[in-house]
Amino acid sequence: MTRAWQRMLSGRRLDLLDPTPMDIEIEDIAHGLAFVARWNGQTHGDFAYSVAEHSLLVEDLFTRLNPGVAAKWRLAALLHDAPEYVIGDMISPVKSSVGPGYEALDERLAAAIHIRFGLPATTPAPIKKQIKKADRISAWMEAVEIAGFSEAEANKFFGKPDRATIRDLHIRLRPPVEVRNDFTARHDALLKEIE
Repeated sequence: MTRAWQRMLSGRRLDLLDPTPMDIEIEDIAHGLAFVARWNGQTHGDFAYSVAEHSLLVEDLFTRLNPGVAAKWRLAALLHDAPEYVIGDMISPVKSSVGPGYEALDERLAAAIHIRFGLPATTPAPIKKQIKKADRISAWMEAVEIAGFSEAEANKFFGKPDRATIRDLHIRLRPPVEVRNDFTARHDALLKEIE
């Protein structure tokens, strides 16, 4: 018999084919994302650049791009890559090789995660577009600061960011436990704003 679930550190069993919001815990997401490396770990530094750290940056960038935006959409930005706590972070060339199965799995997990934290199962298109813009700016910063890309290469693949948007922001490489704690704290703060 093929197993289609994963046991989480919380003790929850997450069914990958039919994930339910009741099996989602922020501590599991924060822990998983803090240990998942972006860029397949091919970055400079003493620590991997984690998806949790990336998510914190994307939420910050999204907020800078959309001053006064509702806390629920900032939470959606923070959780934009949350399914990767289970399925890992695949670089874009691998995602396109895997095909539509990966995207369907990602969408099922994202819907369950969103419902668990009081968000709509699907992010509205205008919000999703702004989160994607912040995501691309983050990717540009990561590419230039830690992944060995020249600015010209990063501009070609991710678009040239507005310097005012990224002023005073830098990629941070930290131990997973610090990032995990900051991710959880940010999630909790956003939930309190929503209530």
